[in-house]
Amino acid sequence: MSSPHTPQARILLPAALPVLAAAAMTAAIALMFFYAPTEALQGPVQRIFYVHVPAAWVAYLAFAVVALSSLLVLVTREPATTQRWDRIAGAGAELGVLFTTIVLITGPIWGRRVWGVWWVWDARLTSTLVLWTIYAGYLVFRSLTPPGPRRARTSAVIGIIGAIDIPVVHFAVVWWRTLHPLPTVLRPEGPQLPRSMLVTLLVSLAAFTLLFWTLLVMRVSQAESSARLAALGDYPPGSQPPYAAPPAPASALPVETQGA
Repeated sequence: MSSPHTPQARILLPAALPVLAAAAMTAAIALMFFYAPTEALQGPVQRIFYVHVPAAWVAYLAFAVVALSSLLVLVTREPATTQRWDRIAGAGAELGVLFTTIVLITGPIWGRRVWGVWWVWDARLTSTLVLWTIYAGYLVFRSLTPPGPRRARTSAVIGIIGAIDIPVVHFAVVWWRTLHPLPTVLRPEGPQLPRSMLVTLLVSLAAFTLLFWTLLVMRVSQAESSARLAALGDYPPGSQPPYAAPPAPASALPVETQGA
């Protein structure tokens, strides 16, 4: 039997994750439409709940991964280890922005039906938009800065500071008066959902979590493969490594070179 560190194990784990994630997402979608009842007051639009809440949870998880990985970037002195944690942080931020975008799209669709407006500047919605903006800026900074220790450490500082907004987003409905409803699951007195709705939500949470880990593993693997190719200079004809300077035009070459 191969150990977790053998090449076979490294290949099998990413191969199994997409299958598990796809199966879980299929089960979650089936429960959303064929098992969970239609909410009496809100109607079919309430089913967005089973996407909106899991997407928010995964966004929290993704930004927590960014913060933890960023902390390890700052405390690690081994360059190869630092680069790996930096790649994990970057991948986590990409997925965090993706799932926060889902939250910011599904929320107004649901809110339009319940509140009668697409958007209100209450504490929960505003702090969520701030969270999205911080990590979108994080990604812009990484895309405009060549990879290296400076980008890794500056990104790490941004990633850690941005995570401060996570508890603000989560507890906004408790700390301030907002239109957003109070928590229905994580309550001291227990969940306030019918069993069928709670089961559907839990399955959806598990499915979105598996989807997140699948995408994270795939994105980090892709980033590491790109780094190895860049180190080897193994690129197809006509292509160039990321961040490589474009070739100089013929007019800019020395005279003796042009005449060669």
